[in-house]
Amino acid sequence: MAVYSMTGYATAQFGGPVQDAGHGPGPALGMEIRSVNSRFLDLTFKMSDELRGTEPALRELLGARLKRGKVEIRAWIEGRTEAGARAPLPAELQHLVNLQDSILAWHPKAAPLSVSDILHLTARQQALPSGLHDHLLELAQTVLAAFIEARAREGKRLTDMLLDRLRQLRALAQEAQPLIPELVAQQRQRFIDRWNEALGAGQGAGAPALSADAVQERALSEATAFAIRIDVAEELTRLASHLEEIERLLGKGGEVGKRLDFLIQELHREANTLGSKSSSLELTRISVDMKVLIEQMREQVQNLE
Repeated sequence: MAVYSMTGYATAQFGGPVQDAGHGPGPALGMEIRSVNSRFLDLTFKMSDELRGTEPALRELLGARLKRGKVEIRAWIEGRTEAGARAPLPAELQHLVNLQDSILAWHPKAAPLSVSDILHLTARQQALPSGLHDHLLELAQTVLAAFIEARAREGKRLTDMLLDRLRQLRALAQEAQPLIPELVAQQRQRFIDRWNEALGAGQGAGAPALSADAVQERALSEATAFAIRIDVAEELTRLASHLEEIERLLGKGGEVGKRLDFLIQELHREANTLGSKSSSLELTRISVDMKVLIEQMREQVQNLE
């Protein structure tokens, strides 16, 4: 299954001019769908009044295929003829003349209809396609398919970028792994030095002798601090586990955006802890480089459905 971005765009028109008996070429239908990222599915419709009745069916159609994103749907009717404005039919002209005579009878000073007025009014009376509702839903199916395909292409690009960042994070983790024994040795030496200092202070001239309980308490305190300081291997293990899970979700596809967003937060937590426990400049550099990559991933994951 593909990974879909919440960013996409598609547009299309309904075939050629629709024929309606006695009225010549009718109007064409147009539709476009565009979207950006959002925590939930937010559908906004901008349609002409003649098409407004189709909104519930369109909302159901899009809601069944889209899960997240701020989606804007525009639909409209426009006349399309190669010869330009069509000639008014005699019945239409007679109807306008009758209306004009009625108005002049009540308002003699009213301006008569011009040629431009007649063309404009008859163009507005141009018949809508028969089965307008079905035509618009058919058009929506076409635009929606193109829109989802555009989202999939953008999702593929984001997936490739995320997989590249995963490879870089694994490389940094491999750099950090050999540093652990050295860090453990450094911390062990510090523990021994502090322990010797404690024993020396207890055995100095005139100093009160330390009880066995006091010596044991100090030893436990130093050992606890020592264990906390050297426990960076645990962070690297959890980080590797999160990387594997992210790669698995990207391979699985579907609605992975929210899950990936949570895992990115966990990655940042491990990288930050790794840096806070670091006692070497090299490990600090690795932690900073990790956080830069993770932040890049976070920005892109927020665009995934």
